[in-house]
Amino acid sequence: MVGLRLKWLIDKDGFPQRTLSVLLNIDTVTYSKIENWQFALRKDFVPIIEEFYGLEKDSLAKIWLADKVYNVVKDKPAAKEALNAVEKIL
Repeated sequence: MVGLRLKWLIDKDGFPQRTLSVLLNIDTVTYSKIENWQFALRKDFVPIIEEFYGLEKDSLAKIWLADKVYNVVKDKPAAKEALNAVEKIL
């Protein structure tokens, strides 16, 4: 989900991947792998990207967290039930 959002932001604003990779101090290949879900986005990158794009605070963080949760439960038979139980607790 985060990778799709990053691609959408780049397409929307017209910044090349190189701009974001310089901002995050990573190479363009690594950034591309983050967009394509081959590498996870580091948590410390989230506020940097939010600020760069002028996004609402924690808007990308919510998607980042959803990715983390999804990766934990995606192959579990009782994933939906577990998420429903968590939702009731929250």
